[in-house]
Parts: sequence; C-alpha cells; structure tokens
Amino acid sequence: MTTFSIQNFGCRATEADASALRGELLARGLAQVQEPASANVIVLNTCTVTAAADSQAREAVRKLHRANPDAQIIVTGCYAQRAPEEIASIGGVAWVVGNSHQSEIPRLVGAVTAPNTPSGATVASDGPQRIGADRATPDFVPLAQIAEDEMSLARGPAKILTGDIFAQTSVQIAPAGSLAGDRTRPILKVQDGCNNRCSYCVIPLVRGRSRSLPPDTVVDEVRQLHAACAKEIVLSGINLGSYGRDLAPRAGLPNLVRRILDETEIERIRFSSIELQDVTEDFVSLMAASNRLARHFHVPLQSGSDRILRAMHRWYRTEHYAQRIELIRRLLPEAAIGADVIVGFPGETDEDFAATCDFIERLPFTYLHVFSFSERPGTGAQERTNTVAQPLIRERARELRALGQKKSADFRATQSGRVARVLTLNRRGENWTDALTGNYLKVRLAGLHPANEWHEVRITQADNLVGSLSFRK
Repeated sequence: MTTFSIQNFGCRATEADASALRGELLARGLAQVQEPASANVIVLNTCTVTAAADSQAREAVRKLHRANPDAQIIVTGCYAQRAPEEIASIGGVAWVVGNSHQSEIPRLVGAVTAPNTPSGATVASDGPQRIGADRATPDFVPLAQIAEDEMSLARGPAKILTGDIFAQTSVQIAPAGSLAGDRTRPILKVQDGCNNRCSYCVIPLVRGRSRSLPPDTVVDEVRQLHAACAKEIVLSGINLGSYGRDLAPRAGLPNLVRRILDETEIERIRFSSIELQDVTEDFVSLMAASNRLARHFHVPLQSGSDRILRAMHRWYRTEHYAQRIELIRRLLPEAAIGADVIVGFPGETDEDFAATCDFIERLPFTYLHVFSFSERPGTGAQERTNTVAQPLIRERARELRALGQKKSADFRATQSGRVARVLTLNRRGENWTDALTGNYLKVRLAGLHPANEWHEVRITQADNLVGSLSFRK
C-alpha cells in the first residue's frame, strides 16, 4: 500500500487545503503516516507570504529528500503557484503543482499505485517540464490530455502543473465529514481568493479572485462535521468577510452564520481573520447574541500610521479602526482581539513606528502577530526604493512583540477567577491537558483528559492560566 505524508506551512486556509487533500488521498485507499521519513509520497503545502516562508519551504524539501531519498516529493500551495520553476530546480522534487491544479494531486499520487503505470517515465528536457501553464502560454496542455506515463511520479526532472489562478471559480473543500478526524477543531474553508490589492501582499496573485462556497453546501458540511463529533469548527477564508459577494443571489457572512446557528447543532463556531470593513455593528451584535459564537476577533491592522496605511493601499485610517475595536469591547467586554502588524514597510520612519506603538498601546488588544516587511515579487511595494534597514526592522519587531506580550499578560490577568467553558485539545503532558476558551486563551487542566471534551473551569492563575474545579459537560 502506498503511504503518504503531508507537511503544511502557512495559514488556516492552507491547513484547510491540506485537510481536503488528506481526505481525498485516504478515500483513494492510501495510508497516511505521521513521519515523512517512512512515506512513499510527501506533499509539501507551501506559503509565500514572506521571503522567510519561501526559504523555509526550500529547506524543508532538502531536509526531507536527505532523510527519505526514495520518496516522491510533490510541492504545492502558494509558493508553487508563484514560482514553480524555482521549486522545480531543487533536487528531489518530482512535481510542482500550483493552487490552480491542487485538486489534481490525488490523481498524480494515484498513478503510483495504478497496476499498469510505468515505473520509469522519463522527460526529454534537461530542466523542469511545464505540463500546465497560464492560459496565455502556448504550450498549455489540459490535464485530461496528459498521458498516463507522464502522470507517474518517476525519477527525472521535476514536472510542473500549474495554470491561471484567476480562472478558478470554486472553493476546494474536503469530502463531507472528513475534516473531523483531522484535528480537535476542524477548519472549514468557506471562501478563497481576494479582490483587494494591498501593496505589500502577494496572496491575491497566488489565490485568485474572491469566491465562496454556496450557503447550502456550508450548512451541509457543518452538519457532517457535527455528526462526526466535532464540537467547534473554525470558519476560514483568505478574506472571510467577503464571503458571498460573488454569489447570486448575493449572500453575506452574517446571514451564513445565522443559517448555521438555525439549521445545525454545532456547539461553537470560531472565525479566522476578518477585515475591518466587515466588523460591522450587525456582525458584532450577532456575536454578542449567541453563546455558540466564540468571543474572538482577529482584525488585521498592519500599521498605526495613517501615512503608512495609505502607502499600503489599506482603505481605512486609524480613527476608523479604533472605532470598530472599541465597538467590539463595548458589546463584548471579554472578547479576545488580535491583530496583524507589519514593521519596516518601505518609508516607515521612527515617527511612523512610534505612532504604531502608541496606537496599539491605547487599544484593548489581547495579542499581536508581528511580521517584518518582506518584499514580494509582483506587488506595488516592490517598486518602492525607500527601504528600511534590516537591523532596524529587527529592532522594531522585537519592541512590538514585547508590547504584544505585555498586552497579552494584561488580558490574562483580567481572567483570573473567571469561570469559562473550555474545549480540551490534543496536547497533554505527564499530568495536565491543554484546553481552549471561547476567547482564545489556553488553559491547563490538571489530569489527563481526552481531546474534544467540554469542561467548566475556574481560572485560578493568571500567568499560566491554570483551570481548577473542572467538571465534564
């Protein structure tokens, strides 16, 4: 039996893509192994949001190839869509498959197990062979026309299977119910792609236009996940708040959530990142009205300087952002509020950075994700020449992360003595088990508990969030 391992890098959307692929491979009769060193086929699902993410993926390929030289390595995801030839030049790579053709990976892997598949397919070219390309490329060959010997994962130059990501019109999801066994809190991707054009971001170029899963399909998937014992699901997307704007009739995330609440019995819904324009009073009020919605908002900020926000092509200014965050805190005092922040964007001065620190200091954030600016090919920021020196970027990132840790500690201190409903996670030690609150706090419970159990706990220690008086729900 052919075995496979999936190594995932990046955001929740890539995690959802990996889950979809895992479900398809299992459905085809392949066996998953946890250790890639023992797998026949290794799939790397990559990220390309920063240069560091690209470097991490390249190093992972080399490391996996050294540890398991007989494995067939398929590299997919956002990096594969953006720079397929770059990846194909790395030793050990059999196929590079862009996001545009990710759904074809099970067919590629299936060719390994086909009884009549040749085991020694060769490629005439000395370099990477492009099997698919953008629609404008003359040598584009539809996958259906590729001969079976070309489908085999044989030794030789890496083959590239990619295409026009902007031609994509659907959202790839896992087979119904297959996500629940994948993790304690399965991710359901209901939206993909992005129509925004932030000057620093390459993701629209590798994910395509915004597109949404039909509401009926979402509701059915949630039912299937609940039937498979999922207690919490995470609704995710590249730009989740834009859900439904491409559908006819037009839908929206608040209406989708109302349908899920009305038509399913899922016990808790959590949301991935939501852009500021979608944090409306209607949406926050909906969150406040139902205990089945996790009190957790992740709202990208990127900068606390209006001048830098303008250069980033972000539509809002700090005044707008502050009003929405204060709305959350007013209607949901206990909510977790996180943000992404980029430091070192070209042209960022000491004054701009100070404005960012001051802005974050006065708002009720509970955690920060800090990113050092990374120039990405094809973005507007790539053309800017007023770059910030790397040592200064690192210094600013350290300062901002320290501020984030302080905000997090302050929030944790407010939780001491509070009774919270927590869901146990698949992480435990000698005599403890981690659990997660609705407002995104890790709580350590005494004793060993199965994953995916509800407990009511009283938080008794702020620094490490220890829960006591636990009883099962």
